[in-house]
Amino acid sequence: MSINIVNLVGRAGGDPEVRYFESGSVKCNLTLAVNRPTSRDDKPDWFNLEIWGKTAEVAANYVKKGSLIGIQGAIKIEQYTDRNGYDRTKPVVRVNRLDLLGSRRDVDPSAVGNYEGHEF
Repeated sequence: MSINIVNLVGRAGGDPEVRYFESGSVKCNLTLAVNRPTSRDDKPDWFNLEIWGKTAEVAANYVKKGSLIGIQGAIKIEQYTDRNGYDRTKPVVRVNRLDLLGSRRDVDPSAVGNYEGHEF
């Protein structure tokens, strides 16, 4: 038996990057900053998110830099070659569920640039 489930709550690190494909598919890439509950002085952990389909459209329309969101998904490891020709890997969370938390007035775009000392 194996389990690959990730639950995160944090703030969007930027506006979503959305791609529409000729096939009709929609893909959204987004970064998420999550503070550690152990200390207010820690810098946030950053996660790369990949969102597809109708959920990607919701993210594109409603998530902005600084938005408080919750996600559920699974970790996948992307492999790529960097510009120097080295093979690299990076973890990406493939999002299955997106929850918009808070209200529009809770979104503070300037909060993403300065996470130190913020409580989420």
